[in-house]
Amino acid sequence: MAKDDYIRTVTISSSKKELRLFLVAGEHSGDALGAKLMQRLNEEARGRIRYLGVGGELMQQHGLISQFPMSDLAVMGPLSILPRLPRLINRVNRTVEAAVTAEPDALVVIDSQEFSHAVAKRFRRRRPKTPIIQYVSPSVWAWRSGRARKMRRYIDHVLGLLPFEPETHERLGGPPCSYVGHPLIEKLDWIRALDPTPLVDRLGAQPGQPVLVVLPGSRRSEVSKMMAPFGDTIAALRARGVSPVVVVPVVDHLRDVVASAVASWPAEPHFIETEDDKFRAFKIADAALAASGTVTLELALAGTPMVVAYKLDAVAWNLRFLMTAPSIVLANLVLGENAFPEFLQHAANGDTLADAILPLLSETPARRAQLDALARIPGKLLLDGITPSEAAARIVLRLAEQGQGA
Repeated sequence: MAKDDYIRTVTISSSKKELRLFLVAGEHSGDALGAKLMQRLNEEARGRIRYLGVGGELMQQHGLISQFPMSDLAVMGPLSILPRLPRLINRVNRTVEAAVTAEPDALVVIDSQEFSHAVAKRFRRRRPKTPIIQYVSPSVWAWRSGRARKMRRYIDHVLGLLPFEPETHERLGGPPCSYVGHPLIEKLDWIRALDPTPLVDRLGAQPGQPVLVVLPGSRRSEVSKMMAPFGDTIAALRARGVSPVVVVPVVDHLRDVVASAVASWPAEPHFIETEDDKFRAFKIADAALAASGTVTLELALAGTPMVVAYKLDAVAWNLRFLMTAPSIVLANLVLGENAFPEFLQHAANGDTLADAILPLLSETPARRAQLDALARIPGKLLLDGITPSEAAARIVLRLAEQGQGA
């Protein structure tokens, strides 16, 4: 069955039996994704679902009873995980026990593979017939492609956010995968309608002064690595005679590390805190300097030219030969071409990044080429006639109803 047919032919059983879903999310992005999924599940199943698991405030608002604070799990990379390994193992075991006791009709693990896959493997051994669904495919197309085949032992279905992921899993021998659409596309109309004027007035940019939005990452480990080279980039731009207005979106759990790092920057940035202001900044920015991640798709939907950089920890960098993707930039991967420049590790330095940013701050062929590429991205992410949350919810419900009593 074609993936679109699989999604569209899902129907909700007339059974009045309550469904039990155990959901596991380990990061803020997973919490947001899980909340959207739960909202749609509640609409589709008309209040007959009970939720247990691990999630943040957004998922809890939609009915999740979380076993412990999701913040316990917010780590990334081998060097970040090692100091907290005993605590993480404890959380894995506690989650598995809760999931087995709940006897759910399906287990849904959302992103955060280091934690969620450990849960899924152990749960599969103890409840082998219960469907396990992975929402957000691991980046097997970029890193350690052998994971796809191994996932077949404990993942029954993958809900992919990127259009090339079903073919990738099939080619690599991974679990069945359906492209459900990227949830960011649900914001497209809102982004386009958002009025940036309130932020323009607050920034007080001088006529002709460019605006640069700086995005050092969503995890503490990322921010601690990227703030220094991003500050060096601003210094290098000023040395070239360009002094942009610098805007930095910041979230509460990273405010301390960001505030400490900008003290050494050559210009004081404007901090913005809300989702509305973040996208206003994207819309008025001449360019963005961003750490690699989902934010590159957010920038793409806002039409913001960008330069992307990333620094890996020492262990991951020494294992870079395992990387197989042609780009670290999601926007590039969606397009199938490297339209947005990217710089890794030692190449992510102030002079190199400033050289790449500079032509994006005025009307140049490089800026026009990026704008043309940006205009093509929304069409690559759309799934005609159905939202990503709806597509994901229908598959989850189908598998959960098939698994009732398993």
